Amino acid sequence: MKKILLVEDDPNLGLLLQDYLQIKANFEVVLCTDGEEGMKAFAKDSFDLCILDVMMPKKDGFTLGKEIRKINEHVPIIFATAKSMMEDKSLAYDLGGDDYITKPFRIEELLLRINALLKRASAVQNQVQEEVPSQFEIGNYRFDYTTQIIHFNGGQQKLSTKEAELLRLLCLKKNGVLTREEALLSIWHDDNYFNGRSMDVFLSKLRKYLREDPKVEIINVHGKGYKLVVN
Repeated sequence: MKKILLVEDDPNLGLLLQDYLQIKANFEVVLCTDGEEGMKAFAKDSFDLCILDVMMPKKDGFTLGKEIRKINEHVPIIFATAKSMMEDKSLAYDLGGDDYITKPFRIEELLLRINALLKRASAVQNQVQEEVPSQFEIGNYRFDYTTQIIHFNGGQQKLSTKEAELLRLLCLKKNGVLTREEALLSIWHDDNYFNGRSMDVFLSKLRKYLREDPKVEIINVHGKGYKLVVN
């Protein structure tokens, strides 16, 4: 039985979601009504997925999500909010969120997203366990996918989960083309416009992390995707 942390300050919605996910989907659901309570629950237990309302008292969902990411970089996080502004969506993904759903939403849609993220998390876990390598030499850099750290000249750069996944795909295709569609479907499981914009942000960060070695470059391949060039 998968265990879900649900943090929702609307008691009616919270109980409705908890009952549905437990009865219809056979999940174990821990319901918290504010961000501080949610953080305490996450710190003392293990969860397979988190659903966080953004607008909450004491501690908002974005702050809670950021704190959860410091403890666990892999647990899937869905942010739920009444706001649909692009800035909020961008912030949700930048903080390490895996999905974003706008209120009001159909519970059936939320369940579809939950199942997709749980399936993806299971696949990623199996992939990490089964596939090699997890260590990559990129010019003068050494990238450890398992720890999500780039080593360079005695220093370290810690990567977010999506940054590490994207850099790993580029390394596996080193000096070859990683198509935009392949990257989006592999990491985001959807090649829509917004996910594409989000990926562009992560690529910019990776270019910044690798800029100290002039032999290393991530280039755009017009109409196709990207290439990690190591001379």
